[in-house]
Amino acid sequence: QVQVVESGGGLVQPGGSLRLSCAASGSIFSIYAMGWYRQAPGKQRELVAALTSGGNTNYADSVKGRFTISRDNAKNTVYLQMNSLKPEDTAVYYCKTVARTTLIGAGDFWGQGTQVTVSS
Repeated sequence: QVQVVESGGGLVQPGGSLRLSCAASGSIFSIYAMGWYRQAPGKQRELVAALTSGGNTNYADSVKGRFTISRDNAKNTVYLQMNSLKPEDTAVYYCKTVARTTLIGAGDFWGQGTQVTVSS
């Protein structure tokens, strides 16, 4: 199977920065894409940023210019650098890995999430 583990969340003041990390491990043959989603209380989960194996990126309009997604292919790890954080960025942030495994074929694999709270 594939394990996806996020880290780096926490409490930060408005205008501050955080860096999230997401590492995928297990029976991975290849990774097609990795991305970050978030879900605030009472709202649907939404895409924040995604990065394909080809290097293409996609950002939510609300985070463009403030968040940057990057990766370390050797470590199957993706990062989300979040700058100029706003209270409305408060949410649980989830990492999704789209991968082909050596056992069960291709699929989407989710982490358990990391809380980001932006508050003074």
